[in-house]
Amino acid sequence: MAPSRATARQQPVATDVEEVERQKSAAATVAAGEVRDGMRLGLGTGSTVVHLLRALGGRHLTDVRCVATSPATELAARAMGLTVCELDELGELDLAIDGADQVDPAGWLVKGGGAALTREKIVAAAARRFVVIVSAEKTVRELEPPVPLEVLRFGVMRTLATIGDARVRAAQESSPDGNAIADYLGPVGDPRELSARLSGTPGVVEHGLFAPELVSEIVIARQDGVEHRAGGKPAV
Repeated sequence: MAPSRATARQQPVATDVEEVERQKSAAATVAAGEVRDGMRLGLGTGSTVVHLLRALGGRHLTDVRCVATSPATELAARAMGLTVCELDELGELDLAIDGADQVDPAGWLVKGGGAALTREKIVAAAARRFVVIVSAEKTVRELEPPVPLEVLRFGVMRTLATIGDARVRAAQESSPDGNAIADYLGPVGDPRELSARLSGTPGVVEHGLFAPELVSEIVIARQDGVEHRAGGKPAV
């Protein structure tokens, strides 16, 4: 007897990459749901923010003014029909949303893989609420290198030598404002101590360690759902 023919097409098993993208989309969709017409909104930079912009495009909002932290985000936001303004034009923001490269249990972040860390930190500080959206693999037990750095090009090698274990990224990557992008590659240890040391190094414009008190909420998408973790930024 001939074998029976399958009546339904077999569904492909999701790859790790597919699952990560699904989680990014889930976290972005949750955060996009907090955006309301009339808001002044800060937009971060990176692959998770791409999902955020798609989710916002589906909301059909007509009165949201945005600040973009990079030219790539600005271009994508305008393509979605969003109004993009200068930060000084809007002043205090109602909400900022961005991704992260690492999130530790205390709420410290490493950000800046996309080279826009200084603008991202300025926008986070300018927002009444800063919501971070990540997929599950971005959560870590403790922060690890690399920690991105934005560094003045004047004396860049002297600056990095002062820091110690740090080097300029390949291909002379630049920040949106034309500064050099480097990475600190030494141990992180206490992130607050490292943050102070990097901030106190002449020539360092900004570093990618974001303290918990900058963050209002962290939205973590996992295979079995979405986790909401409170940050350390006081509610206003």
